[in-house]
Amino acid sequence: MAAASAATGFRSWLQTHSYGWLTPRRMRRLTLAAMCAAGLVSTVGISGSGASATHRAAIHASAQR
Repeated sequence: MAAASAATGFRSWLQTHSYGWLTPRRMRRLTLAAMCAAGLVSTVGISGSGASATHRAAIHASAQR
């Protein structure tokens, strides 16, 4: 959700600056690219969870030795 929101904010920012080269067709393509990039970054680049329970147990066991 946050990634889609960021992509939408980027699109709005582009619209408010009124660039001459930004035609409706290019805007559509930029929006699609921003949504794809945001989706990939949020899926691949950012992990929402910490280490797995087995990984934490292995670290804990090796620390007690």
